[in-house]
Amino acid sequence: MTMKSLKPVLRIDDDKCRNSYSCVRVCPVNAIEVRPQKDHPTILSNRCIGCGLCYISCSPKAIEFRDSKEEVKDLLRSGKKVVALIEPSIASEFDDITDFRKFVAMIRKLGFNYVHEVSFGVDLIAANYADLFSKAEGKYYITANCPSVVKMVEKFHPEMTTNLAPLVSPMIATAMVVKKLYGDDVAAVQIGPCIDAKDEALLYDSGKLISGVLTFIELRQLFEEFNIQERTVKMSDFDPPYGYWGALYPVPAGIIQAAGIKRDMLSGRVITASGREDVLEAIHDFDKSIDTINHHFNLFFCHGCLLGPGMENHNEKFRRRALVSRYTEKRISTLDRDQWQKNMDKFLKLDFSRSFVPDDQRIPEPPEEAIIEVLKIVGKNDPEEELNCGACGYMSCRDFASTVAKGLAVPEMCHTFNLRNKQEYIETLRQTNRKLAETKKALKESEELALREKEMAQSASDMLNNMLDKLPNGVVIADNNLKILHSNRGFINIIGEDARAISEVIPGLAGADLKTLIPFNVYNMFTFVLKEDEPVVSKDIHFEDKMLNISIFPIKKNKMCGAVIRDLYSPEVQGEEVTNRVSEVIEKNLEMVQKIGFLLGEGASETEQMLNSIIESYKKRSSQNKKI
Repeated sequence: MTMKSLKPVLRIDDDKCRNSYSCVRVCPVNAIEVRPQKDHPTILSNRCIGCGLCYISCSPKAIEFRDSKEEVKDLLRSGKKVVALIEPSIASEFDDITDFRKFVAMIRKLGFNYVHEVSFGVDLIAANYADLFSKAEGKYYITANCPSVVKMVEKFHPEMTTNLAPLVSPMIATAMVVKKLYGDDVAAVQIGPCIDAKDEALLYDSGKLISGVLTFIELRQLFEEFNIQERTVKMSDFDPPYGYWGALYPVPAGIIQAAGIKRDMLSGRVITASGREDVLEAIHDFDKSIDTINHHFNLFFCHGCLLGPGMENHNEKFRRRALVSRYTEKRISTLDRDQWQKNMDKFLKLDFSRSFVPDDQRIPEPPEEAIIEVLKIVGKNDPEEELNCGACGYMSCRDFASTVAKGLAVPEMCHTFNLRNKQEYIETLRQTNRKLAETKKALKESEELALREKEMAQSASDMLNNMLDKLPNGVVIADNNLKILHSNRGFINIIGEDARAISEVIPGLAGADLKTLIPFNVYNMFTFVLKEDEPVVSKDIHFEDKMLNISIFPIKKNKMCGAVIRDLYSPEVQGEEVTNRVSEVIEKNLEMVQKIGFLLGEGASETEQMLNSIIESYKKRSSQNKKI
């Protein structure tokens, strides 16, 4: 299976997404796109580096990684010899299993013929790093153990690709060892904390060197699926060759220690950085100032491999570090070092070299005027107003404005912009309400002159409004500026707390701006109906925790339109009987509506037209339901 035929390593499930934008805020390379015409963010696979920070940050679990369990189960059932390659970080992830030998036995019970620890592959690559760094002769390297770091350099710093250490990762080195031990027909399955290892494995021998990659999360799921528990198995050790200091690999500087490279401030020539912020800064400093720094860089996105996205939990970094140290100490205490050296001498003859391919995914910076225009839109008219609070997920207001100008973000992601708009709008509504109250008082005398006509009109209007309010669905009528002329209780309840708060100030939301109450894509539908004089019928839209069915009808071309909105999750809508009843009621009262319209005269014609549009919609729906 090629990479093109596979699903992206990370994707967003639109049905679960709640548009919190937490994923956008943590993505280190702006690989998550937010566009006005889309309901939810989208992960851009060509820009994604597979670090998994978005997966960790997503509370509703809307972000998923590519599942490999079925692929691995097929391998185990195929009759092939299958070997498991286990990352040393098992010590920090499976601390609930009392002895690592029990863990190994549980792996074997799944059907694996051999179980090898990647720590020996770490030892091999560490030895190669020691040799590479000693012969660098003024050139400085970035370690290539973390696939996310490699992707970041290839995609966003392609000029630094030649500075990536030309060595495979310990995972690949271990796979090469087991192929040498058991032959090319054996299938190797990597098991560890890294999500992006799923893509890294595909880079070698067309994906044949490593046949599958499981995260620790997936491994736990397999244990549960097959009811494999510690108490049901006997102890079993890893298959040789065993690792030495390579067991420290999960700790950020573990591979440097395994290589025997000095790490002190004076004589050491390697700087280790881990975690999102430090890695980003390290790559930036390497790019700009390596001739001043004069050090090799050892970089890991996930604090070594202690907090990888493929783990169950992503906290307790220092506790995990201690667990790895104790595990390493235990492994080393029983190691036959003479045999280890013989194994090292044997397998160091393998070719662990690799190359890298620049894949420039940088987007050119937009013109300065475009950035300034975005800054003005979000209320940053001068540098003093650029708060750089970081709530949008970007390093500065200018970075955010640049991203918006590139088309990867929207102004509404700015917290202060949204807050100010809401406050200004509520204040405008209050002022409007005060003016209306004054106008109402001034008109009192004229109202007394036409009391009878007003009472008749008010009565008829109340009847119409009551009819709309009794509909289980939301109804809203808007003018050519998309200011609300009338809305019923159903519409206010569907929109939520903001609408209810405003309706307490202005009943029926009369005069409210639809743009501030509804999603941008729904607002565009209203604009289309007004402009084209064509209805938009039965569109399903995600809004907060609701699924809305929206139909918008023209009343007067370029002047007025109305909409019927149903909450598909509400009990009233879930039964078709309710819809049929509403249709019947409207049809039975059509004559009365027409009489009311006559009483109201031309002033109520717009409402009558809206009701007629609603009636026609329900007639069509009823006819369709009968056919079904």
